[in-house]
Amino acid sequence: MKYFAFTRQQWILFCFSLLYVAGFTTYYLASANYEFLWYVAVLVFFFVLLVVTLPASRFSTTILWGLSLWGLMHMAGGSIPVGDGVLYGVQLVDIAHDGEFTLIKYDQLVHAFGFGVATMVAHHLLAPRWKEGASKALLYTLAVCIGMGLGAVNEIVEFLAVLSFPETGVGGYFNTSLDLVFNTIGAVSAVIVLAFQERKKRR
Repeated sequence: MKYFAFTRQQWILFCFSLLYVAGFTTYYLASANYEFLWYVAVLVFFFVLLVVTLPASRFSTTILWGLSLWGLMHMAGGSIPVGDGVLYGVQLVDIAHDGEFTLIKYDQLVHAFGFGVATMVAHHLLAPRWKEGASKALLYTLAVCIGMGLGAVNEIVEFLAVLSFPETGVGGYFNTSLDLVFNTIGAVSAVIVLAFQERKKRR
């Protein structure tokens, strides 16, 4: 593999990510929030994987910032106190309010944003391997499916947290189902943006 030098923008992004991970880790340790320490471990794993594979993946700055901001939104959601709970439980837009069936919450916004970014990651990795003239609609569909699949993996990680820790803020059936819905909204929104950008380039 040829020598790969990280850009100044990438170094800024890495430092920014490390700072907020270190800060929230310290906070979770001090408050004995072992559930989110588990999420920190998962986040660090993917951060290291991203850095190690970046010479091959060559993700755009937009994707890298999107991934970093997703991590920040997740960490903030589980730690910033709001009322009797944390930021994750805050209702941003009052569309429905019936127990767990509450729309639209900060948690759902994070799911839509995060798996929209994950869908862009999938598209970035698939597009260079896509044959010239092959169906773009199929490419976008596969990217959405991968984004939704990663969303399902996220729900498995949350389920493992429920099994491992006596108290979690994961929620029940409605919460899981709404997470999957917003994962899908984020994934579909991402490919709409990508398709619009592609069309603009052709013009």
